Amino acid sequence: MVDAAPAHKTGGGSFKDKDKPVEVRLSNIIAAKAVSDAVRTSLGPKGMDKMIKTANGEVIITNDGATILKHMAVLHPAAKMLVDLSAAQDVEAGDGTTSVVVLAGSLLGAAQKMLNKGIHPTTIAESFQKASHKANEFLTEVATKLDLADRESLLKSASTSLNSKIVSQYSGLFAPIAVDAVLKVIEPATAVNVDLKDIRIVKKVGGTIDDTELVDGLVLAQNVVKSAGGPTRIEKAKIGLIQFQLSPPKPDMENQIIVNDYRQMDKILKEERQYLLNMVKKIKKSGCNVLFIQKSILRDAVNDLSLHFLAKLKIMVVKDIERDEIEFICKSTGCKPIADIDSFTEDKLGYADLIDEVQASGSRVVKVTGVKHAGKTVSILCHGANSLVLEEAERSLHDALCVIRCLVKKKYLIAGGGAPEIEVSLRLQEYAKTLRGMEAHCFQAFAEALEVIPITLAENAGLNPIAIVTELRNRHALGETTAGINVRKGAITNILDENVIQPLLVSTSAIELAAETVKMLLKIDDLVQTR
Repeated sequence: MVDAAPAHKTGGGSFKDKDKPVEVRLSNIIAAKAVSDAVRTSLGPKGMDKMIKTANGEVIITNDGATILKHMAVLHPAAKMLVDLSAAQDVEAGDGTTSVVVLAGSLLGAAQKMLNKGIHPTTIAESFQKASHKANEFLTEVATKLDLADRESLLKSASTSLNSKIVSQYSGLFAPIAVDAVLKVIEPATAVNVDLKDIRIVKKVGGTIDDTELVDGLVLAQNVVKSAGGPTRIEKAKIGLIQFQLSPPKPDMENQIIVNDYRQMDKILKEERQYLLNMVKKIKKSGCNVLFIQKSILRDAVNDLSLHFLAKLKIMVVKDIERDEIEFICKSTGCKPIADIDSFTEDKLGYADLIDEVQASGSRVVKVTGVKHAGKTVSILCHGANSLVLEEAERSLHDALCVIRCLVKKKYLIAGGGAPEIEVSLRLQEYAKTLRGMEAHCFQAFAEALEVIPITLAENAGLNPIAIVTELRNRHALGETTAGINVRKGAITNILDENVIQPLLVSTSAIELAAETVKMLLKIDDLVQTR
């Protein structure tokens, strides 16, 4: 009987476990593909919507990939990478958040087949990286240059983004709002980026989405304080924004004052009146006739007595301004935040032709129009029948704004409807024939993985994916670079005739980010949990 080899033999890596990296990689790929499959059904104009119930019982209905994944309770670390991938695409391009995850899932599926053939993960990862750069070169070749003065193309791009949303029937309303909002906050001739913080979306429940409007000026969701009988409409407004409180001061520590004499009581009340009156007089002296008051957590930002004085002096009051609104209000109206009554001077005020509280679709908002020294800002007043529709309308508008921002960053357009993916796939397959060895295999697999976008579009539209994608390949092979899937007609048509166009940046960043994530996942060969 022969003895078994001793277990403690050293050298030669006898404890090297070859199976573990394979299992870890497989587990990572399966987890990431599960996330990808979850959002795959919501891709495209005919994609399904998801209903999400959050931990605090809130219900969200959406088909925006980034929103779905953000609210998903994902536990597996590899699957979390796909959630981060979708968030990265949301930051970079703002649209294509579902496509990027679907693409990453498809690339992982292709990588898994290559791993099963015994190709080394590093070879696959690096080849995919090269293939993604090559794919972006081909995409740039088929793109057409855009001029920001071409309003028609901007509108078509925004509509294409909105057509895949729940609020797609309102794309005729939202697309011009998105285009005008972006063009108002930039210099079209010289701009290379858009700061979306300059565009504020104010949501109000009431009315329908049709009532949504673009306001050239400032819209506040807060109401004018009317309890003391102050004005609700001011022409030639001088706006002061204060960050201190118009109420009697409080001691720093919690303590009680016991007053046992009514004369002392009178004295305290008299002091209080005098203190508030002096503050209000200083405000009036500066010429201010509209007062915005920041929300306070320490004590009342404003009390009834000071409101009474302000109303007597015909000063309009809007209270509970949130801290994060301050910067936008200052930029919009030209006023400066005032932290102390002693520094309340005329040079800190903003000027506007009219501030009015208007009733709009069952809710009241404050509109500031005709601002003198306006910064480049606009507000979008968004209405909706309930909060679910309103939230989704805001997300859709944000995506449309991001699409226009992409076109400002990189002024190129490509067709939609799966056309660019098929075109790049065919060109990559041709290019792969010029390569040698394992790299050629990997390029071929990458090219085939890109076809997941048209396949998914066809599947979600209830078409036969094999027949549609085969015909699409054939049309592109014959030189029709803009042939794509027309989900409305259920056929292959020249997608530019249907006005389905998208920014080049959305596709290039999706391919690049997906390849980067797949590379990271393939290079992981162990999963260690720390205590």
